[in-house]
Amino acid sequence: MRFTSHQESRCLRELSARNRGSGGSGRRRAWAATVIAGVVTAGLLSGPAASARQAPDPSVTTMSVKSPPGGSGVRVLVFHGSAASGDESPVVNAGIEAIERIGLSGPVEQRFEVEATDDAAVFTDGPRLGTFNAVVFLTGGGDVLDPDQEAGLETYMEAGGGFVGVHDAARAEPYSDWFTGLLGARPAGTSPTAVQRATVEVGDRRHPATKDLPAQWKRPDRWLNWVKNPSGEVHTVARVRESTYQPGSSANGWDHPVSWCRDYDGGRSFYTGMGGTVSSYDETDFRTHLRGALLWTTRLAQADCKATINAGYKAERLTQPNQPGQNDQIGEPHGLVTAPDGRVFYIGRGGADSSQPVVTDWNNPNIGKGKGQIHVYDPRTGKVALAGELTVFGNKGGGDELLKVEEGLLGIELDPSFERNGWVYLHYTPHARINRDTRMAERYVSRFTLDLATNRLDLNSEKVLLKWPVQIHSCCHSGGGMAWDSKGNLYIATGDNNSSQFSDGYSGNNPQPAYKGVSFADARRTAGNTNNLNGKILRIHPEADGTYTLPAGNLFTGRETDEGGGKTRGEIYVMGVRNPARISVDKATDTLYAGWVGPDASAPSTTWGPAKYDTFAAITRAGNRGWPYCMGNKQPYRDRNLPDPAKPLGWYDCDHPKNESPNNDGLVNLPPVTGNNIWYSPQGGAPDFPRDANGIPSYKQAESTYLLPWLKGGGQAAMNGPVYRYDAASASTTKWPAYWDGKWFVGDFYDADQPRNAVVTDPKTQGDGGLPVHSESLKKIVPIGNDGIKNLMDWKFGPDGSLYVLDYGRGFFTSDARSALWRVTYTGGGPTPAVGDLVRGAE
Repeated sequence: MRFTSHQESRCLRELSARNRGSGGSGRRRAWAATVIAGVVTAGLLSGPAASARQAPDPSVTTMSVKSPPGGSGVRVLVFHGSAASGDESPVVNAGIEAIERIGLSGPVEQRFEVEATDDAAVFTDGPRLGTFNAVVFLTGGGDVLDPDQEAGLETYMEAGGGFVGVHDAARAEPYSDWFTGLLGARPAGTSPTAVQRATVEVGDRRHPATKDLPAQWKRPDRWLNWVKNPSGEVHTVARVRESTYQPGSSANGWDHPVSWCRDYDGGRSFYTGMGGTVSSYDETDFRTHLRGALLWTTRLAQADCKATINAGYKAERLTQPNQPGQNDQIGEPHGLVTAPDGRVFYIGRGGADSSQPVVTDWNNPNIGKGKGQIHVYDPRTGKVALAGELTVFGNKGGGDELLKVEEGLLGIELDPSFERNGWVYLHYTPHARINRDTRMAERYVSRFTLDLATNRLDLNSEKVLLKWPVQIHSCCHSGGGMAWDSKGNLYIATGDNNSSQFSDGYSGNNPQPAYKGVSFADARRTAGNTNNLNGKILRIHPEADGTYTLPAGNLFTGRETDEGGGKTRGEIYVMGVRNPARISVDKATDTLYAGWVGPDASAPSTTWGPAKYDTFAAITRAGNRGWPYCMGNKQPYRDRNLPDPAKPLGWYDCDHPKNESPNNDGLVNLPPVTGNNIWYSPQGGAPDFPRDANGIPSYKQAESTYLLPWLKGGGQAAMNGPVYRYDAASASTTKWPAYWDGKWFVGDFYDADQPRNAVVTDPKTQGDGGLPVHSESLKKIVPIGNDGIKNLMDWKFGPDGSLYVLDYGRGFFTSDARSALWRVTYTGGGPTPAVGDLVRGAE
């Protein structure tokens, strides 16, 4: 008997169907090998050679396809035509069988029929093509369709059809721009060919193709590199982590998409670069991946394939430049918070615009006097109101660390019952409380009442909840952020306000410089001190009368009897943070998220320890985050002390740190250090080094590895962001999609190589410093550049699901024409297909 290739395919399918229930898989493959061998002998599987041609013009075909294609009796066409002569690929064979098994298994409402063919004439047979809900390409490379056939496929997609491309399908129709768009990307010619085991980061936890997969999916395959990275033009659902295999010379870097989808030309397109081996199709997880792709493309389920497409977001500047000599729109941007009714409250630290003089003479009673301003933006009117001004110590301009200052109005929060009581909490340094002789000040956390109708803050309503001393002889790093948890506890981030100039930018543990008895370069006096509220994240429970109580579970109770007693503060929840300017709490989990700025050393030192690390941490319990003893993943510094602070002493023990500074009035024996989730230096993200028998890193640059290749430092000023929570009940048309739900936003003041990413952490390891398992760049959604949001100062989601962002401006210690409040909204539309086009109802 002689077969045409189409007849062979049909016979193969029919025999496969007969053998499904009786161990037919092995017999089918043996039979297929026999049949294909005969066909090859006859020379009937040869295909046309690829040749350059124009993309088809669908207007030239009269073929019609019903819209949308297919029906409730869901059918899938598997096309496996090839432009090359030779045996049918065993991979194709395995893929067809796997798709057939998927169609026959699972819940009844998700099952479908499968027909496979290598006869491209199906694409010019409109009535027949219109019976299929989706088309799967298991093809090899080359021109597998003639122009009329490609025009037929285009007509099918325009009618609302579904397409799934698998692995080598990306090499098909190489001269067609339309088909390139359908696929999303083309493989690089130097992609590795060997089968390698690698880790796939599954970033989309909602798409039916990925929601049931491991977040870190380890599997062998042939991994394709891409000529052009499609991220941002397609919705990437999974990436392959290049550090886990050898990607070759055409590697794509940390953002290496491997599976993606998009709504394309009227239909739905899904592509996966996986499936390049026979064994792939025996994997339960890979079949789950294919099943989900088919559920969406056949209209059995909805999915959002627009969530990370850059064009679906709009960044809009909300505030105008200030009028000359006024701060009618904005002060020196330093923090924001959104109210339940959508109003945005944002603060100015206290630096004046450049036209205003600053006073730096300590003999002048007006030294550093500035105005900490609270503005309110109302999205209903688009107008800005100045709610109030506090007289703060915070306006000394720039310059040396013994001249400039970062004090002022540092943080704002609204009471959980703000809509009822109008209470606003402000974290600031009142100018009236500075001591010019000792160069000391007091930091306040106070409650004020806002007139909800007029947006005016009653400055006479102040209730001072908490105050503590800070030295103001030296700059910098004052912290300032505040946040609430679901239990009504208020978290307050305080900086250690010490200079690292006197330790060459390393630990910041020099005990020697002091002004009138107060050290200003020894963070062991502040952040590393259990009896000092600076360099901490405090946690208190504000009470209605303007006082506070201490919740259970803080790091200390304040009543510890260790080492004679009286050496702890019960307000401390986290110690060992240098400058936590921005914190947030995910009220769904009550996990605290924080970011802080590190010291100034540009490179690691084999004598003193790690370079500057800016840090982010997901904090699930009270603890010690290390500064100034350890940074990153418990990388220690060297101790130093009198009589010669220039002489290095022993390395700190991160598991048993000791504070032996002469400036310490707290415990000597400190809580163990908890490693952090994200740290980055000018050289790269999460630097790590080989360690000796005592666990001490080599700190040799040549021996460093970077555990998080998606980020890098430079200027470095970490700006922690929120965890997004999608509100399905919200009627907002601008809310960010559900894809972002649970993702943690981390960023940096600077916008060059520094992070501006949404990351996913593993809940099982995040509290102990586990590395993120996935990262998504936000730099084209929250746009960088001089005309975008170049200097990110704070960012929070509003109740409408829009992201509000403060751009600091282009100067320092001032506001300028670029200082602004922005809003980033989603405009891409909802999941597809429309509910009315689902063939068996919404899943």
